[in-house]
Amino acid sequence: MKKPTIYITRKLPEHLLQPYTDRFDFQMWEKEETPVPRDVLLAEAKKAQGLVCMLSDKIDQEFLAQNPQLKVISNLAVGFDNIDIKVAHEKGIVVTNTPDVLSETTADLTFALLMATARRLVEANEEIKANRWGDWSPYYMAGTDIHHKKIGIVGMGRIGEAVARRAKGFNMSILYHNRRRKERAEQELGARYADFETLITEADFIVSLVPLSEETKALFDKNAFGKMKKSAIFINASRGAVVDEAALYEALKEGEIEAAGLDVFLHEPIDSAHPLSTLKNVVCLPHIGSASRETRTTMIQLCLDNIDGVFYGDGPKTAVK
Repeated sequence: MKKPTIYITRKLPEHLLQPYTDRFDFQMWEKEETPVPRDVLLAEAKKAQGLVCMLSDKIDQEFLAQNPQLKVISNLAVGFDNIDIKVAHEKGIVVTNTPDVLSETTADLTFALLMATARRLVEANEEIKANRWGDWSPYYMAGTDIHHKKIGIVGMGRIGEAVARRAKGFNMSILYHNRRRKERAEQELGARYADFETLITEADFIVSLVPLSEETKALFDKNAFGKMKKSAIFINASRGAVVDEAALYEALKEGEIEAAGLDVFLHEPIDSAHPLSTLKNVVCLPHIGSASRETRTTMIQLCLDNIDGVFYGDGPKTAVK
């Protein structure tokens, strides 16, 4: 049997591919930080039976129509809104993702972003770099407390629950909004379910961890920001498209809310010209929620295990239904 060809849309470490080279012929875009051009992706995928792709790779109806030979698409992410799942399944293509293995790491980053925003850490660091640190004064670089405040988590999945555990360690009151009640989180963490409007009205910190869907697109809009406390801090570690960025910019600029910490944006990557990156009360990160060495390695291994399961085993470990 000829080894199946697997096309990989970013450069991955050779030592992680090595255990699978007796079963697969790997072809790979050789740049780690630069997306594969669309024309190259379309051309190379036609030679493959499997695909390892990233969130920035658009696996749409056009792509799928040109690649009916694919048996599996393994997405190196927990989200999969970059893939037309319905069309893929209609063509009999298995789609997999990497849930669970990144929950704790993403929760670490989410809470770190919350802390950095609340205590103005990035802004304070810039004060030193710009030689603006003068004498001591009572409110110089004063941020806001995190402990004993109220956090509102929108999207209480595995990452949301992990963030809630961290919040409990800071003696925070925990509100959450989710499609379904999470009794375990209520019993173990003291989390209280609230409707969306109640949550955004009451919480001191509003954390978005929702998946992107038609229901959540631009969920955080002008109306939502207008209902938040003026002292509220908004954190987004989910998807950029769940936020109306123009409305968020105006809310921050006009003092309708206090600050924001953002790991995701509507169109990525952004640069220093992006309106939100120009505001002092915003901490911007380059979509690094799961970016620890350990977790990224585990995610890659899961992607490869999923492909191996499709061709040689009893199926993938984490198929998208």
